[in-house]
Amino acid sequence: MTDRELINMAVEASKNAYAPYSHMRAGAALECADGTVVTGCTVENAALGATVCAERAAVIAAVSSGRRRFRRLAVYSRESADYLTPCGTCRQVLSEFSPEIEILCVRADGRYVSYRLRELLPLMFSKEKFE
Repeated sequence: MTDRELINMAVEASKNAYAPYSHMRAGAALECADGTVVTGCTVENAALGATVCAERAAVIAAVSSGRRRFRRLAVYSRESADYLTPCGTCRQVLSEFSPEIEILCVRADGRYVSYRLRELLPLMFSKEKFE
């Protein structure tokens, strides 16, 4: 799967977002180690702490279907003029499963940059600290 195909899946997922508070309708497309792609979108709640970001929605869907290793994640919102990066909580959740995942951060105009999670979350808190 090309970067652009993965990005297009994130764009499509963003159309399902429920974001009446922030109006930041994000979509994510998560490529699993087996090649399967799982998508997610923002689901906001009036109790803001109950909001689920698109990235976490995709991770939850993937784990729910038995997938726990991920290659790449594309994240997009048409409301983002800058490159959209996962929030700190999403970065930490991704690190639980794939600390080396590649993240495609997409702007509203479709341009994107690529990072490894370790670049976005240096000195991550990981399960290895418990071993």
